[in-house]
Order: sequence, then C-alpha cells, then structure tokens
Amino acid sequence: MSEPRLTPPVTRNRRFNLAMHPDRAWVRVLRIAVAAFAGAALVKNTIDAATGAGETDLVQHFSLFTIQSNLMLVAVLGVGAVSVRRRLPAWWDDVRGAVAFYLVMTGLIYAILVAPPGELFTWDIGWTGIALHRVAPVFAVLDWALVSMTRRSGWGRPLAWLLFPVAYLLYTWARGGSAAWYPYGFLDPLGPGGWAQVLATTAQVFVAFLAVSVVMHAIGRLRVALARGGSSRSRGRDRADPVEAEPAGR
Repeated sequence: MSEPRLTPPVTRNRRFNLAMHPDRAWVRVLRIAVAAFAGAALVKNTIDAATGAGETDLVQHFSLFTIQSNLMLVAVLGVGAVSVRRRLPAWWDDVRGAVAFYLVMTGLIYAILVAPPGELFTWDIGWTGIALHRVAPVFAVLDWALVSMTRRSGWGRPLAWLLFPVAYLLYTWARGGSAAWYPYGFLDPLGPGGWAQVLATTAQVFVAFLAVSVVMHAIGRLRVALARGGSSRSRGRDRADPVEAEPAGR
C-alpha cells in the first residue's frame, strides 16, 4: 500500500494530516453518506414540487438557494469521494471552499431570516429539513476545516466566492419581477416596506456574506498552515505546484 502524499508536501503535523488525507477510505465513506442523505432529500423535495405535493412548483423549487447550494454540495462530495485527489485540478479546494461557504450561509439565513421562531431549538422539521438545513451545512464546514490540503490561495478568493450569491440575487429579482414570486420574504419588494426595506435587508445580508466568506477563507488558510506552515517560500511554491495525492490504502 502506498502512503498518501500531497504536493506541495506536508511538512507539519504529518501523522494527523495523513490521517485526514482526502483519499482515506473513511473520508470517502463519510462524504458518500452525507451526499446520499442530502441527495435523497433533494429527490424527495423535487418529486413533491413536480407532483404538487410541495409548497412550490418545479421552477420555484430550483430557484431556492437551499436547493442550489445542496445540489452543489452533493456534486462536490460525490466527486471528492470517488476521485483520486491527484487527478483533480489544483483549484479543486477553492471549489470545495466555495460550496462550504454557500452551505454555511444556507444554514445561517434559514435559521435567522426564514425559519419560524423557535424552530432553531427543535428537530421536528422533517428529515429533509434536517438533511438540507442542518446536516449538510455542518458537514460542509467540518470537511473544509479538517480534510488535509496544502495549496494556499490568496485573499481574492472570498470575492470570487461571492460571484454566485450576487448572480443568484440578480436572478431572483429579475424572475420575481415577471413571475411575482420571490423565494424568501426578505427579498420580496411587494411586502411591507417595499424596495427600501428589501435593499436595507439585502445590504445587511451582503455584509454577512462577505464576513463569512473571509472567515471561511481564513479557515482554509489555517488548515494549510497546519500542514505546511506559513513561510513566504511555501507561498511561492503554492503558485507553482498543483495539489496531487497518491491513492491511500483502502
């Protein structure tokens, strides 16, 4: 069995980083399990939307940020679970971080702005709600913070991560203007307060998105530092070397 390796190489906390290597069998199993759980919830909700048993029609269903972010998570976890890390592009961890960030915001916005009062303190929200609003966000953060990676990215990464939420916001307002339907009340200018209230709330949410994106980026850089340290020499190598990995023992 070959020992798992990362390129740039691990230079600190070697035993821990080898145990948390993305090609380890236990990491793959957990990723598959969470992807299957979230995927099953997505299928259930999609069937409900298609058959009229849900609260939205099919187009509205796929216009929910929760659905879009969880679809991305299922895809990323699935690819990560079945692929050898060295065969994925060097920027793959940037994609992982983006999706983890979107899932964090899914959980936070649902808990703070969407969920009924008191729901945060109960598990009586149905298994699909547990999968998409609790298990998926928590696992996405843990996967991002714990699984080994050695390629450091610059501080422009959080801004790149914000492109999708901004595009989603513009799509929501454009479609809402023609369909008279908005997925979330705080984005609905037809409600109390009109556009003034919507823009004020959106500005606050955007600041939250920016702050959380920076925090998630910092977590990623810290995870790299736990594997490689933070020297200027290692930063230069990050730009030159892709991330690779030898297959781990099953």
